[in-house]
Order: sequence, then structure tokens, then C-alpha cells
Amino acid sequence: MSPSSPEPSSGAAAATADAPPAALPEQTVRAEQRWTPAKIVLWVAISLVGALGWVMLALARGETINAIWFVFAAVATYLVAYRFYAKFIQNRLVKPDDTRATPAEAEYDGKDYVPTDRRILFGHHFAAIAGAGPLVGPVLAAQMGYLPGTIWIIVGVVLAGAVQDFLVLVISTRRHGRSLGQMARDELGVVGGVAAFIATLTIMLIIVAILAMVVVNSLGESAWGVYSVGLTIPIAIFMGLYLRFLRPGKVFEVSVIGVALLLFAIISGRWVAETGWGDALFHLDRPVLAGLIIAYGFIAAVLPVWVLLAPRDYLSTFMKIGTIVMLAVAIIVVRPSISTPAVSEFASRTDGPVFTGGLFPFLFVTIACGALSGFHAMISSGTTPKLVEKERQMRMIGYGGMLMESFVAIMALVAAVSIDRGIYFAMNSSAAATGGTIEGAAQFVNSLGLTGVNLDPSTLAQTAKDVGEESIVSRTGGAPTLAVGLAGIMHKLVGGPAMMAFWYHFAIMFEALFILTSVDAGTRVARFMLADALGGWKPRFRDHSWRVGAWITTAVMVAGWGSILMMGVLDPLGGINTLFPLFGIANQLLAAVALAICLVVFARKGRTWSLLIIFVPLAFTAVVTITGSFQKIFSSDPGVGYWANHIAYRDALAAGKTELGLAKTPEDMHAVVFNTAVQGSLSILFVVCTIIVIVVSLWRTWQALHGRNLLDTEAPRVESAYFAPAGMVPTPAERELEGRWRDHLREHPEKDLAGTVGH
Repeated sequence: MSPSSPEPSSGAAAATADAPPAALPEQTVRAEQRWTPAKIVLWVAISLVGALGWVMLALARGETINAIWFVFAAVATYLVAYRFYAKFIQNRLVKPDDTRATPAEAEYDGKDYVPTDRRILFGHHFAAIAGAGPLVGPVLAAQMGYLPGTIWIIVGVVLAGAVQDFLVLVISTRRHGRSLGQMARDELGVVGGVAAFIATLTIMLIIVAILAMVVVNSLGESAWGVYSVGLTIPIAIFMGLYLRFLRPGKVFEVSVIGVALLLFAIISGRWVAETGWGDALFHLDRPVLAGLIIAYGFIAAVLPVWVLLAPRDYLSTFMKIGTIVMLAVAIIVVRPSISTPAVSEFASRTDGPVFTGGLFPFLFVTIACGALSGFHAMISSGTTPKLVEKERQMRMIGYGGMLMESFVAIMALVAAVSIDRGIYFAMNSSAAATGGTIEGAAQFVNSLGLTGVNLDPSTLAQTAKDVGEESIVSRTGGAPTLAVGLAGIMHKLVGGPAMMAFWYHFAIMFEALFILTSVDAGTRVARFMLADALGGWKPRFRDHSWRVGAWITTAVMVAGWGSILMMGVLDPLGGINTLFPLFGIANQLLAAVALAICLVVFARKGRTWSLLIIFVPLAFTAVVTITGSFQKIFSSDPGVGYWANHIAYRDALAAGKTELGLAKTPEDMHAVVFNTAVQGSLSILFVVCTIIVIVVSLWRTWQALHGRNLLDTEAPRVESAYFAPAGMVPTPAERELEGRWRDHLREHPEKDLAGTVGH
């Protein structure tokens, strides 16, 4: 922030008489969007490329299919959806007004409310929403074949996921940047608001626990991985100190240093892991590793944000987008062949070894974040609406940011289906099924009766050797599978077979780096939510500078997700295998809550038929997740229903049995009884709260459509006092007006709210 910036109390600066306009005239915007022959040819070409990609994926039925078609189908669909459908939503439903000041301008305080350059904000928003979900869900869903997951990831994000992220950002920006829970109380009243708060807080615990479990499963018993990822903590702290005291504001400079140190951490990891002391120090069992991550989550969440969280964001943004783009380019160049069937044997069964349940509804809830994520609503109503400069930027940030996450999910799916099917199932089946050995894994996979699969133990041993690991058996959770797939593609582009181990651990680092960021960021968000709730009893909890309150609320939240994490790590049935469906259901239920709130808001704005943009994904999401919840609660199949599993193991213990199914000891059986009771109880809580929210929202929507209870919860309109472009690249008219504003702010620096932060 520049020294000449106004004081927080001054609010948005009033436009001076000589100031340029704060927005382009509507006729200028329409003129720049006018169709030309060149534009028509371009969009026809993009559409034809996308159509060809879809035809090859959906209809080609050879022994193999080229992975390049995934990239073409996905990218072309995203471009068409962003240009046409997102623009339709913006024009018919949102109706942005760039002459209206956003909270960043109207409530500027130099800390939380700061107008931030749209390109920087896009990176921040994407870094915040892209956690483990788009990596884990698609990898697990590959059990069903590549086509069902591909369709939902791409079509689902266009019609549901990106719509939710965009609209939640819009309504929060129009309401002082309020959180989803606050907006639920405002729009739905006491009953709906309380139900939404309970669902939001408990679902956050599940989300953070699953994120942590992915890290545990990717780093467990891997000395190289533990050392390299562990080294990112002092690297991030160094970056924080560098930015704070040595070179303030030099984000690019410190990011270059951070990436260099990151590569050193990966390369030196092999040397350390091959030493006796390194293996003894960093070769950790999963329960020990889980305990360390719990301790890390607490410490990172109570530290000042600039010490660890902010520098991790810098690193993870570069790593996320760079790695995914690099993988996409490698797929286009290498053109790997996919032998996984379009629709597998397990698509019509409920006894899959990776996750149980039928394609409907469990494919959708397993993919989760790659297509639709309720967790994103927490970000779109969190920091992002307090930083956005102009309302027309929200299409790029909200809708565009979610399209980028969907592309991450597609790349994860391609990586998973590019590896040998036998290796895939050996890596993603639980240790109780495989015995944790290459011989047991080969025997189990071969017993599945998969067409064309005959796995040999030596294949598993050689694969582990190639990637520099002692074992790849039962490394469930998505991260190791994605790493093997990425290494298998990237080594053909750069380095050859000798680089397999480097690329594998580069991928593990890539995933663990930003998953850990999500763990401490998620803990921090959950802590704020609990503090707001406790503030009704003791107002001082709402003062986030009160360290005692911060430690208490953080400890409660860490205890909550930490206990779920340990429950999953010690689960004989495979924690990620049984907990991820619960995570997926909870996350999608939260998305239904967010869409329900959006439905009420826009109904009260007078929208009618355009409400179908919200109602269709809300209805589909509600049907999918409520069906999944009911199956998890009421199914009599122990492989699907939590309570059926609970009763089966409870009765077996009562009958004096010492083993049952994958539980080989009485202790394992007791663990299953406890875990399934917790999972079943959480399923009931989540679905009941969500049904309450949906019913209340539909009632409020019906009232609004009939002209009743038309509350206006928007913030008072404030005239905007400066200009910013809408898209990633300014149009000619935007560039000209931006130049005029740059000259004006140079003459009147006291009017520059963004200062050096956003520009």
C-alpha cells in the first residue's frame, strides 16, 4: 500500500471533476463484442476441434485411445462455455454494473478490503479452491472407466460447478463480502440459517481431514517424500521472512528463489533417503505422520498469515498451474495410449475395490471438487469478494477459475487411466485387501477378473524401483497414482527412464505442497467460523487478534478434523476408501446449500425463467447427494451402507468371531464398528441440515415469485471512482481508458486505493 493511500475511514474516494469515467460506455462494450468473419471462423474451428475430441472419446472403440483427445475435448468445451454460457449468465442473471463500487473500493481498509489486480486475484482464487479434491476424486473414479468421469468433470463444471462459484462470488460481493453462513441467515431466517451453519462447520472438518489423509497416504513410508515435503516448511518460512523484512513486495523474486529451493528439496531427497540416517529419520509410519500433520495444522493456523500461509500460496500457484499446463503439453507431444475401457466392469456393480457403490450416485460424489465443490463457496464468499475490483471481472475469476480446476481434474483422470490397470488397482485397493505386499496385491487384482489384466509381483516391484519407492502397493488417495501416471508421461518428454523417480517425487511435492496449504487455510477458516459462533456467547471471540481465543478455537477445530484423520488412518477397511464417499457427499451437499441461497437471492431480484440456470444444477445435485446419503444410511449391503456394515461387525463380535471380511483381528473389528457409527451419524446430520436448507429456500423462492417477502439484503450502492479491465487481457478500448486512469492516478496518488498491492 502506497504511503499516500487514504485512511480506512475515508471509504471510496470521490471522483474528481477531471477524472476519466469509471466504466466503458455500454455501446463501446457492445461494439467490441460485435461478430466479425474472423471471430466466426475462430469459434467454428474451436467447436469442431471439441466435437472431434468428444466423438473420439465417446464413440471410438479400439483397443486403445489417444490421450490427446481428452485435452482437445476439455479445452474446447471450456472456451465455448466461458465465451457463450458464462456470458449468457452474466447478461441474463447477474447484470454487472462497473459504475458500482465493489466492497474492495467502497469499504477499503488497506488490510482485508483492497482492490487487487484481476490477474493476481485470479491466481489467489485458484490457489485457494484447488485442493486435493480435483486430484483424488477423478483418480478413484477411474475405477468406472474413463468416459463417465470425463463427461461429469467437463459437463458438470460448465452447468453446475462454475455456475455456483460465479454466482456465490456475485451475491457476496453485493453484500459487503459476507460469508455463506451469514448470507444463509440473512436470506433463509433462523431455521435455515442455523441448519446451514451446522452443515458448513461440520463439513469443513470432513474436508480438512480428507485433505490431510491424502498427504498421509502419499508420504507414508516414503523417506524421500517426507524429507522433501518437510523441507518446504522452512522454505516457506524463509520466503515469508524474505518478503516481510528483506525485500518487501518482491513476489516474483522470492517465487523464483522458492522454486529453486523446491527443486533442490526434490533432488536432495534421493540422496538423503539412500543414507542410513535419512531412512531412519524420515521413513515414518502413517499414524506417526498423521500426528505430525495434526501438530503442523495447529501451529500453521495460529501463526501470522505472512509467516507460512502466504508464501505457500505463492509457491503453490506457480506449481499448480505450471505443472498441469506442462502435463497437458506433454500429452499433446507424447500422445500416450489409453488402454482402460471407456466404461469398466465396475460401472454396473456396487462392489468395486477402490470405492463401493453404483455409478449413480457415487461416481458424482466421488469426483466431487473436479466438477462441483461446496468448499469453493466458502472461498467465493471469503477473501475473494473483498478484493475484486469490478463486477465484470467476476466471470473470469469465479467461472474461469473453476474451469481451470476442472482441467486439473481431467489431467488427473488421464494420468490415472494412462497407467497399467493392474498397477492402478494394486495402488488404490486397501491394504487389508492386498495385504500390503506385492504378492498379495497381485493375487487380489488377478482375482477381480479384469479383462486383459494379469498382474505379476515383479511388475509392481519394478514400478516401485523406477519411481524410487520401496512399495507402491495400497497407496490410496490419488496422489501416488497421479504421480506414477505423470512420471510415466513426463519421462518420455524429458529425461528418459532415468528421470522417472524425479518426476514421481516432483508430482508428490506438487500435490502435497498445495494440499498442506489447504489444510492450514481450511483450519484457519474453520477457526473463524467457530469464533463467530462463540461470539454470540462471548463477544471477544470475534476479535481475531485475541490470541487466547485464537488458540482455543484452533485447538477445537484441529481436534475435530484430527480425530477423523486418525480414524481414517487406522481404519482396517482403508480410510480413504470409506471416508472419501462421505467427503464427496458432504461437499456436494454444501454445494446444494450454496445454490439454494443463490436461488432465493436472484428470485428476490425479480428473475424468473433465468432461475433455471440455478435450479437445474441444484435439483440434480440434491437428487444425487440425497440419494447417496440415503444409500449410505439405509442400504442393507455392508459394502455400501455405513449402518449395515456397523451392524454386521457388531453382531460378529457379539457372536465371538475374531475376524470378518478385511478385518483380521478383534481390534480391527472394533475399529470398524466405531468408525462406521461415526460415519453413519455424520451422514444423517449432513443430509438433515441440507434438506432443511433446500426446503426453506424453495419456500422463500416461491414467496418471491409471488411478490411476497421481498427482502433486499444488498449493500447500499456506492458510485465507483476508478476503472479496471474486465478480462485477463484488456480490449483496445479498455487499454486506452486504463492508460487515462494511470495518468490520472499519477497526478492524484491519494486516489489510488490499490497502490502497489494490486497493480
